Amino acid sequence: MPPELETARPPLAGIGDEAAPGLAAQLAAVAELGWNRLELRTVDGVPIAEMTEGAFDRAAGAIRDGGAEVVGVAAKIGDWSRPATGDFSRDLAELEVLVRRCARLGTRMVRVMSYPSGGLEEPEWGRRARTRLRELAHRAEEGGLLLVHENCAGWAGESAERALDLLAEADSPALRLLFDTGNGVAHGYSGPGMLRRIIDRVAHVHVKDAVTAPDGGTDYVLPGAGRAGVAESLRLLAAHGYPGALSIEPHLHLRPHLRAAGTGPGRGDVQAFTAYGRHLERLLAQTWQAGEAA
Repeated sequence: MPPELETARPPLAGIGDEAAPGLAAQLAAVAELGWNRLELRTVDGVPIAEMTEGAFDRAAGAIRDGGAEVVGVAAKIGDWSRPATGDFSRDLAELEVLVRRCARLGTRMVRVMSYPSGGLEEPEWGRRARTRLRELAHRAEEGGLLLVHENCAGWAGESAERALDLLAEADSPALRLLFDTGNGVAHGYSGPGMLRRIIDRVAHVHVKDAVTAPDGGTDYVLPGAGRAGVAESLRLLAAHGYPGALSIEPHLHLRPHLRAAGTGPGRGDVQAFTAYGRHLERLLAQTWQAGEAA
């Protein structure tokens, strides 16, 4: 990091497959940034819990040998591909695998969501989501994991009230919140407004930024260049003494939900990933100390 950008800041990490499909390039990208912290989602397009034992062993060894830290695993549990009408046993099985694999990776943190409706009316949708997350949190607590629920797809994803209700229902230290700075643009709410409501329960942060596209969709941009209020969210986190990491999720060249649907970009880009990281460093130099002083 250039001396002129040196400032107090939280640990920085990146979701590796936003840089490249292969693990070697993912590790090289965070090493180039000087961060050496990786959030794992997929390796060669395969979710961490779905890798073969041999492939996972090789990946864990490469991470260890490369001296990188894994800050967390972004799981498929409750995500956009698994509606509340789906088979809950898939999520329980994935969690069981991640209990073992996270121990190997040296991390406790697992990103989860709270299920698309699958066509259910809200009362039943909410009941199923709360029941499932309560069971998952109980099992995570027994297995030594911390589940962090993202403000994305799912019953509790777009509302501070529902997110807090989810935590109250689970009543477990193994369930906390993941705040993504950019998801409000896609889902129609104010990111900083939500953050103010949930900040006491936030254990992890994803950094992305976005604007509304001319066709009504969402375009993703450099942090601070969009309409998500990223700088304001960073100041809020700093003022609150947020102790966790910031993990970049650029979405400039990879959007997993679109890739799966065959309608969007499907590969990371190392150059764009590292440029995004440098941009975040500059934004933090402008915002973090100001937030701490507020």
